[in-house]
Amino acid sequence: SRSDDFTVAMETVTAWAWGPLSFLTFLALLRHHPSRYVLQLIVSLGQLYGDVLYFATEARAGWSHSDPRPFYFWGYFVGLNGLWVLVPGVLLLDACYQLGLAQR
Repeated sequence: SRSDDFTVAMETVTAWAWGPLSFLTFLALLRHHPSRYVLQLIVSLGQLYGDVLYFATEARAGWSHSDPRPFYFWGYFVGLNGLWVLVPGVLLLDACYQLGLAQR
């Protein structure tokens, strides 16, 4: 079978970069390390970028990989995948706020 090159490339970056960086961010938060908010900002921004690419790719494909029934499309595809936008979005805003406080 033929792999989707975009998905393979994105998941390779996720596995080798965002996974370890997420773990380092978690450790930095636990230890109150000075780099914790910079790491949080980087990981959250990377996650949001991946989300935008995911949704944009699906939109350009005419939503062909999502179930067209309203409950599944809005509840599952938009709602549950939307959490992957909401959580990093909140963490990105928090990191910006905390870094702004540190600069004052």
